[in-house]
Amino acid sequence: MSDITVVNDLLTVRDYLRWATSCFNEEGLVFGHGTDNAWDDAVQLVCYSLHLPLDMPDVLDAHLTIWERQRLVSLIEERINSRKPVAYLTHRAWFAGLEFYVDERVLVPRSPIAELIEQQFQPWVLETPNRILDLCTGSGCIAVACAVAFTDALVDAVDIDSAALEVATRNVNQYALQDQVQVIQSDLFTALADKQYDLIVSNPPYVSEEEINSLAPEFQHEPKQGFSGYGEGGLDLVQKILQQAAKHLTPEGVLICEVGNSEGSLLSRYPSIPFTWIEFERGGSGVFLLTASQLREYQQQW
Repeated sequence: MSDITVVNDLLTVRDYLRWATSCFNEEGLVFGHGTDNAWDDAVQLVCYSLHLPLDMPDVLDAHLTIWERQRLVSLIEERINSRKPVAYLTHRAWFAGLEFYVDERVLVPRSPIAELIEQQFQPWVLETPNRILDLCTGSGCIAVACAVAFTDALVDAVDIDSAALEVATRNVNQYALQDQVQVIQSDLFTALADKQYDLIVSNPPYVSEEEINSLAPEFQHEPKQGFSGYGEGGLDLVQKILQQAAKHLTPEGVLICEVGNSEGSLLSRYPSIPFTWIEFERGGSGVFLLTASQLREYQQQW
């Protein structure tokens, strides 16, 4: 595919966008790491390679140098042959309108919680939070986005994985938020002592072992510990969060937690719990809300 004939036949930015899109569709690539179609994947890859903004103003018909063409062919081939998500090839992803560094130490940000952060969690959180916990922070995208949305809030970004926390720290530093966001290594709440928060946001591992094994190759590049919630339905970690969250919430505090496709399993496990399931304008599901008082009221069920 990358012989000199192909490189010579494709001359412009438009040519490579069209060609990459056709190749991605022909090879049956799977999307879902910030894009949901071959064209958007191609835009991400081409713009990264050519150091262009994503809106590519007035450059679609610009001719490329031979070096630029060869580099693009190489990246397009790598996307096809390795099945790596584009975010891992470019080391960048977007979340809540912000750009983040990512690599294979962390999941690629894609949670619908981004929409909540952009709306400052309205109408679910009525009082501006002073202390926020991002539990299972991964890349740190939720913590950073919360800090940007609530400039006076102190945010703790917590994860058990030291490698993920290296990425989170890089993203915190990228936005110069070291004084606002504290990166903490902890097994859920273990290292947080008696800290309390007005808002706990968590996108924990919640995927069952069976579902992990059936994921497309693109998802196999992501760290397994970022997916696996262990136990029946992949909900063991979520259950621990439900057991412990009340202690770490202020009296009017709120827990917002994503469980994705495990929503049905969670409802089966706790049929009497009054979860509030949040609807999203831009798509996505499986995010619930419980108040501190609800968590305490149903403490015996966890």
